[in-house]
Amino acid sequence: MTRLLRAVRGLITAAAVLLTATAASATARAAPEPKAPKDFVALSAVDPTIIQEIRYFTPHNFVGRRIDGYRQPLCILTRPAAQALHTAQKQLLRKGYSLKVYDCYRPQRAVDHFVRWAQDLDDQAMKGEFYPHVDKTRLFADGYIAAKSGHSRGSTMDLTIVELPAGPTRPYVPGKPLVPCYAPKAERFPDNSLDMGTGYDCFDTLAHTLDPRIQGQQRANRLLLKSTLENLGFVNLAEEWWHYTYKPEPYPDTYFDFPVTRQSLTARR
Repeated sequence: MTRLLRAVRGLITAAAVLLTATAASATARAAPEPKAPKDFVALSAVDPTIIQEIRYFTPHNFVGRRIDGYRQPLCILTRPAAQALHTAQKQLLRKGYSLKVYDCYRPQRAVDHFVRWAQDLDDQAMKGEFYPHVDKTRLFADGYIAAKSGHSRGSTMDLTIVELPAGPTRPYVPGKPLVPCYAPKAERFPDNSLDMGTGYDCFDTLAHTLDPRIQGQQRANRLLLKSTLENLGFVNLAEEWWHYTYKPEPYPDTYFDFPVTRQSLTARR
């Protein structure tokens, strides 16, 4: 009888543990995603003329697959940053150009994805285009990958300039031979932007905004982007010609993790 009671108690305990675990799992699945603060907006709602090519929604990036948290090809920014880009766009449109954004707000989960990828030294599928000269073991030490990104604060964006009328960008086809991001424009992956001397997200010192090896029209194109944005309160990251942050930032010390989707901008407090 004692053995039977012990067996029954054991079954009851096991069932209780299973029910608790199942309930916890269901609660976790049902937990709502974080939302953006009210002063975050879709850039298209502020300026629908700015071209958007959100690379981390696609496999055409240094990781080679869609990045965690990018559920829609959407640029989200704090409203002051979006409005300043709108002003820059009006100035460029008068000259026959348009801005094009590659990335805007970036959730922390996407940054965490970058970190995991950088730690996996066997995954070098995209090295031939994005970091031909950089040993993957050096990505953290050289500052190409970090555990935190200003993009997650909502006022930083990666962008370029396109001459109008904008031509199409050929779709990226995974598996095709890769060309270094610093190759001549006619040889590297075709982008409808002005020639900035390297492609976007090029892990190379040639991507430094004022690298002295970049001259002529390439340098003039970089300076056009730089002067247009800096006159409106943007600050360039010297190591990346495409990287700008609007100052002052509404959230200088907060790193957000809501997903890149329109649902993140609805029903907010």
